[in-house]
Amino acid sequence: MKQYTNVIDRPLSKGKQEYNQTQVDNITQLETRLEDAGYAVGARILELLCHREKGNRRETRLLGILSFVHSTVWKVLFGKVADSLEKGTEHEDEYMISEKELLVNRFISIPKDMGAFNCGAFVAGIVRGVLENAGFQAVVTAHFVPVEGQQRPRTTILIKFAEEVLRREARLG
Repeated sequence: MKQYTNVIDRPLSKGKQEYNQTQVDNITQLETRLEDAGYAVGARILELLCHREKGNRRETRLLGILSFVHSTVWKVLFGKVADSLEKGTEHEDEYMISEKELLVNRFISIPKDMGAFNCGAFVAGIVRGVLENAGFQAVVTAHFVPVEGQQRPRTTILIKFAEEVLRREARLG
């Protein structure tokens, strides 16, 4: 084994976790891996921002945490507030954060054989990590939404809160 005299001479390690398409069987598995990686980031961002911005206080209300994600978290991650935050019209438990050009999808070219692969799964994981670690259980997914007159679709992060979250919110009035 070769001995290295300093850190600079050592070869770069590829690490134990590589998120490339050859290590998964389908697009769903790759998106799940991205979401899991994002979840860990979201948990850490929540801790950091609650400490830095809120004096270690956390949001306890549904609209408060959604506003926190839409504005504060988004600004830290992407340098701006998300394009929109909307409540679902068909389901009481659904909210959507939409972004015209989500950064993680902007510079990605997806091979045709990967179909509708969405790197927004990473951001969905971040949002889920923030929400769940703040006590708001939810299923969070990323979706492409075609926009008429635009070449690229916008990305919508769909948040579907657990029933217990809605019951707690109703009790808090």
